[in-house]
Amino acid sequence: MVRLLCIFCSLVAAVPAVASDKKSADQPAANLHFIVVKDANNKPVRAASVVLHTVNKDGTQAKGGLQLKTDGEGNAGIDGIPYGPLRIQVLAPGFQTYGDDYQVNKPEMEFEFRLKRPGDQLSIYDKDKDKSKSQAPEAQPAAPPATPPSDPKPN
Repeated sequence: MVRLLCIFCSLVAAVPAVASDKKSADQPAANLHFIVVKDANNKPVRAASVVLHTVNKDGTQAKGGLQLKTDGEGNAGIDGIPYGPLRIQVLAPGFQTYGDDYQVNKPEMEFEFRLKRPGDQLSIYDKDKDKSKSQAPEAQPAAPPATPPSDPKPN
């Protein structure tokens, strides 16, 4: 009797797994190819991270994700990504991080990312701080915060 109960429970547990496999088999999937190059000279970026996240219907990023690394030629790829919105982020040391949302809607898709070096950062501690002060506009005092409307308290 116990053995029969165990068999029944394992069959019931297996049904949702088979149903989810059938659902993913019915959904079209794409093969994605990524090329990551330096914007300045078109040379490949080796070992860049290409991070993929599915996007929910409300536009929020789904939990989890998948990270790919580019090879010596700046290439990475993956097969079997389901159609729909996909958030792609590209990260590499010494480059600006890139990220955007894309619509996966073709069986084969190729993406090229041109990474830029970080821009100059502004600092108030420049060598010519007297010169920068003379060119900077005068600071204006902040306006006082708006007071919220008072709500009468119910009696």
